[in-house]
Amino acid sequence: MADVFEERADEFVAAMNSTLRELAGADHVVECTIEAANLVSACIDADGRHTDRELDSWTSALGRKLTPPMILTAKRLRDDDTLGGSKAWLTTPSTMFDLLVKADAKDGGRRANTYYTHALELAHATAALDLVPSADEIAAIDRYRTMLLTTMDDHGVPRPGRPAAAAASTAGAAAPPTEVELPPERSIEDLLAELDALVGLDHVKTEVRRLTSLLRIQELRAARDLPTMETSKHLVFTGNPGTGKTTVARLLSQIFRTLDVVSKGHLVETDRSALVAGYVGQTATTTRKVLESALGGTLLIDEAYALARGGENDFGLEAVDTIVKFMEDHRDDLSVVAAGYPAEMVELIDSNPGLKSRFTRTIEFPDYDTVELIAIFRLISERKEYHLDGGAAAKLADVIEAEPRGRGFGNARFVRNVFEGAVGLHALRLADVADPTDEQLTTLTAADIEPA
Repeated sequence: MADVFEERADEFVAAMNSTLRELAGADHVVECTIEAANLVSACIDADGRHTDRELDSWTSALGRKLTPPMILTAKRLRDDDTLGGSKAWLTTPSTMFDLLVKADAKDGGRRANTYYTHALELAHATAALDLVPSADEIAAIDRYRTMLLTTMDDHGVPRPGRPAAAAASTAGAAAPPTEVELPPERSIEDLLAELDALVGLDHVKTEVRRLTSLLRIQELRAARDLPTMETSKHLVFTGNPGTGKTTVARLLSQIFRTLDVVSKGHLVETDRSALVAGYVGQTATTTRKVLESALGGTLLIDEAYALARGGENDFGLEAVDTIVKFMEDHRDDLSVVAAGYPAEMVELIDSNPGLKSRFTRTIEFPDYDTVELIAIFRLISERKEYHLDGGAAAKLADVIEAEPRGRGFGNARFVRNVFEGAVGLHALRLADVADPTDEQLTTLTAADIEPA
C-alpha cells in the first residue's frame, strides 16, 4: 500500500506544482511538498493513533523530501508527538487552496478542482495505509471535503462534477427507471455533486459519502493485493414516503458501479406484491426472478416490513428466505436496500438471522421541514417553467404548515401533488383569458395553491 500512497503524494505535488507554475510562472515544488505533508499529517492525526505504518510511510514519501529533510523513525515521531494537533489543518482552507480558489473566481479557471481531486485521492490513500480505516479518519475526510466544496461555493467557483451553471436537484423530482437499464458510467465527483445538490438530507448525504470513502479506501488496498475488510452493500432506509429514499438508492447504485462494487449500476424497485405469490412453491420462483433482474445493481424493496407481516402460513417469509440466500450467493454483484417505517423495519430484520447479519447499516431519512418543502416545490415548478408570486409563496407555506406531519406524511410527494393541483387551477383561471401573456402563463398565484 505504501507504493500507492507514495504515488498519490507524488501526483499531488506534481499536479499542484504544474498548476502554480501556470499561475505564477515559477516552480513551487518545496511549497507543494509541504502542502502534501500537512494534508497527510492531518489525516494521520485525525484519529490520534499514529501507527508505525502511517508514520513510516509519511517519512518515506514526504518527510525525506522536505527542506530540511525529516528522516525520523516512527517511534521518534510518536515520542515527540511531531504530528500531534495536525488534524486542525483539515478544518480551514490552506493558503494554497485559498489562492487557487480566488484565482478561479477571477478568471473562471478550474485550478481549485484540480487541488480538490488530488487532495481527496491523497487523503483516501492515507486512510488506506492501515487495514481498517477508523471512523474518525473517514469522518475527518468527509468534513475536509465539505470544507473545500463550501469554500468553492462561497467564491462562485464550480464544484467538481458540476458545470458552472448547474441546476440544483431534488429528491424524488424525477422517477427512476422501473426496468433494468445500464446508465452511462459517471465519475464519483459527478455522482457526489448530484447527491450534494439534493434538498435537505444532511445526515443521509454524510452517511453515503462516508460509505463511499470507505469503499474507495478498500479499492485502493485491493488493487495492491493487500488485505481488505468486507464492507456490506446492503442497507436499511427508514422514513416516511417522499423523503428521497429512491433517489439516494439510485445514486448509491451508480456509486457502487463506478467503484466496481457492482457491474451495472441500475436500480430495480419492488415491493411485497411483486415478490409474494398466492400459492405454495410460487413465491421462491417469483422472488428469484425479481432478484435476477436486479443483479449487477441495486434492489430497492419498498415497505419491506410487509414481508414479515402475514404470520406463519404466509408466503412472505418464503420470500425473505429466498432473498437471504440470493444475497449470499451473489454477494459480490448485488446491493439490496430495504425501506420502510423505522419500528417495522426493526421487526423485519429481527425476523430472520440472515437479514440481521447482512443489513448492518441503517440510514434514517427525516421528514422535510417547511423551508425544504418550499424549495422542492420551486424546483419542480421551475422545471415546468412556472414560478410563484409573493402571495402564492405565502399561501404554499400555510398549506404545508397545515398538513399533519404524522406517520405516512408524503413529503416531496405531497408538494408534487400540490403543484399538480396548482397547475390545474391555474389553467382554469386562465381559461377565459383571450390572449394571456407569458407572465400570466408561467405565474402561480395564491388562488392556485390549495391543499393536495
